[in-house]
Amino acid sequence: MEQIRVLIVDDERLSRQRLRRLLAAEPDIAIVAECGNAAAALEALAARHVDLLFLDVQMPQMDGFQFLDSLDDGRPVVVFVTAYDDYAVRAFDVRALDYLLKPFEPARFAKTLERARQEVELRRSSRPAGGVAPLVRTHLPVKTSGRILFLRMEEIDSIEAADNYVRIHMGSGEAHLVRETMNAMQARLDPARFLRIHRSTIVNVARVRELRPWFHGDYIVLLANGRQLTLSRSYRDNVLRLAGV
Repeated sequence: MEQIRVLIVDDERLSRQRLRRLLAAEPDIAIVAECGNAAAALEALAARHVDLLFLDVQMPQMDGFQFLDSLDDGRPVVVFVTAYDDYAVRAFDVRALDYLLKPFEPARFAKTLERARQEVELRRSSRPAGGVAPLVRTHLPVKTSGRILFLRMEEIDSIEAADNYVRIHMGSGEAHLVRETMNAMQARLDPARFLRIHRSTIVNVARVRELRPWFHGDYIVLLANGRQLTLSRSYRDNVLRLAGV
């Protein structure tokens, strides 16, 4: 199942935390970024694909409507989340899917999320088969040690969980430690090029040289540079299907 990539934009930390808690219980949801202002949200959208946007109205420097005006026609499904009811009519004028008034009940949020799932699925199913090819990202922007690095996708060997971080292993032997979850990182990657082979490991398919059967249904994944990773039984079928086995 293709995950729904979510961006949360709200200048109130407690509001962002509550949305994050509610979404964490949903296995088909991946929060790719969480921003406290519109400027940070624009950077997040430039770096990764987003299907669903939870957006506050009143924010410093640029409000939610100004933020939407700055986006092109390919913007995500939008749900406004605000403490003010004055903007409801305007929200639907800009084709927002829903308008959640704080504080909202979990049952109300669940209904909104279900509507959002249906809208995202509708958009995905209506992509033209012979239309313009989707943008293929050649670089993965990551923030590490106070810098933003643009890593070439083709040079990434694997990505492995490391507590609250992920470690990105490059073909050159370099490794970059990034504060991000595995689910959020997976949502930023092309599923045709990168596969989850373990709860804590994502691999670049182009860097795989060999699969070797191991114990209890697991496999050893041998990379082109000689590194060995484990393909766990729970992810085995997807990988073997890709290999035509």
